[in-house]
Amino acid sequence: MQFEGNRRNSNVPNMTPLIDIVFLLLVFFMLTSHFVRDDALNIQLPETETGERLDEKKSIEIVINAEGQWLYKQQVLDADALRLALHNDLSRREDKIVRIRGDKSSDLGNAVTVLDIARQAGATGVDIVTERK
Repeated sequence: MQFEGNRRNSNVPNMTPLIDIVFLLLVFFMLTSHFVRDDALNIQLPETETGERLDEKKSIEIVINAEGQWLYKQQVLDADALRLALHNDLSRREDKIVRIRGDKSSDLGNAVTVLDIARQAGATGVDIVTERK
């Protein structure tokens, strides 16, 4: 006859409560976290019907916001500072293509000025980023 006290006791701790807590923490952090968008600026791109998809490799990108400010690497720059920064970055790159991501309400003159600055800095090509309709 076996009594309750005579069972074999294993020295392995019970992992079930630990696993439950880890899963509860995982669910908690997933529900309470917020996701960060890539675009920190509120830019509304112009729409086109004939645009081509660009490769998503790291490229040199200039942002023109609705107020007409030029942003390069999250910093607002004037014409001379932008020209110097582009020249320094383009001189170290094999592909010398610059992308302009401009708000659709920004002035065309700003885009033309940025195109001119990019070419003066040594860019061999300039792409204008748009959204497809």
